[in-house]
Amino acid sequence: MTRSGTRLLVAGVGNIFLADDAFGPEVIQALDRRPLSPEVRVRDFGIRGMDLAYELLDGYDTAVLVDAAARGHRPGTLSLIEPELPDGTADAAPPEAHGMDPAKVLALAAHLGDEPLPRVLVLACEPEVRPRGDEDIVPGISAPVREAVDRAVAALHTLVPALLADPAATPSLSRPDESTDPSAAGVPLPVAGGVEDR
Repeated sequence: MTRSGTRLLVAGVGNIFLADDAFGPEVIQALDRRPLSPEVRVRDFGIRGMDLAYELLDGYDTAVLVDAAARGHRPGTLSLIEPELPDGTADAAPPEAHGMDPAKVLALAAHLGDEPLPRVLVLACEPEVRPRGDEDIVPGISAPVREAVDRAVAALHTLVPALLADPAATPSLSRPDESTDPSAAGVPLPVAGGVEDR
């Protein structure tokens, strides 16, 4: 059951040229074969942080960012994270032209907007291959992250209906391996509503 007027964004973020950082865009591409409800806005933002910041200001109730995040788990582990959102009072540094730092994007969106940001959840995948600082291109994603793409699509097909019915719901992943480690790569914490890994 969908609550009338609920607006939901599913945003893939990550660099397709940097190994497992391509997780978010890969999930969005996989959703082409198994689409979500038509009332959900699904978009691959890649490394376009400014575009995502402005999209977050477009009146959504909830935004689900799909991204790779090193959290210290087994490669391919999926985590559902709810970061603490910035309040917009601090000066926001512009996003990098060729990078996507979710914390900077959220801070910029909070700074630019007059209204509060939507609720933000991050569906994160533990990467196996992360580029070193001197690498510009690392093609392909690792086997554990490739296998996690289909699990992420299945997780979104569970999360999205729950969030459309109640944007304040805290849906769970279908196969949790509970973790009390609240650390999140790239997004500020503490976690509101908990963390769940699978």
